[in-house]
Amino acid sequence: MNALTGEALARARTAAQERVRELRAACERLDDAAIDLILRDARSHYAWTDRPVPRALLEEVYEIAAGGPTSMNCCPARFVFVESPEAKARLATSLKAKNVEKMMSAPVTVIIAHDLEFWKELPFLFPHEDRRPHFEGKPAHSETTAFRNGTLQAAYFMIAARAVGLDTGAMSGFSNEIVDEAFFAGTTLRSNFLLNLGYADETALFQKLPRFPFDRVCRFV
Repeated sequence: MNALTGEALARARTAAQERVRELRAACERLDDAAIDLILRDARSHYAWTDRPVPRALLEEVYEIAAGGPTSMNCCPARFVFVESPEAKARLATSLKAKNVEKMMSAPVTVIIAHDLEFWKELPFLFPHEDRRPHFEGKPAHSETTAFRNGTLQAAYFMIAARAVGLDTGAMSGFSNEIVDEAFFAGTTLRSNFLLNLGYADETALFQKLPRFPFDRVCRFV
């Protein structure tokens, strides 16, 4: 653990506070076109063009998504980018039949996973104090924390991908057990869901399905 102290900590806090003020002054909110792109009019896609996705762009997506908050900055998500025909064939064995072509035709499929032993990295990620005792020897608590925060990071990753012009198609019609055996055997990683990435063929889209209005699912207390 290498936490800042004294004057170094004070300077770092002042710089962080000033950075937030600068960001707010530069951009109070996204415009409607940006909001439409990442969420309001965004779609899940299941058909793809053959336009490749550069690895540099995938790295950029991760770097953007990594800025999203997690509890104690625990960052348990892990991302496996499946590109090669051999890896795609291995992944296909886990899929329901109707999902095989959706995955095989996507330029990249991301196995979004989480590390059950994420807490071992907390001295680097959260150097203020040693939080490892909160998780060591507590597998149920560790798994819940990893799944919750890994799912949060997956959502950040999807929004980041849309923000840089990629299309996304999340899939849950597969066997987590088969994926974990094929890609994570002997490790502490567990799969959450799959995410196809690329540039979509919009001709496969149908109308957007309804969403609940505010007063149906929200309330003030």
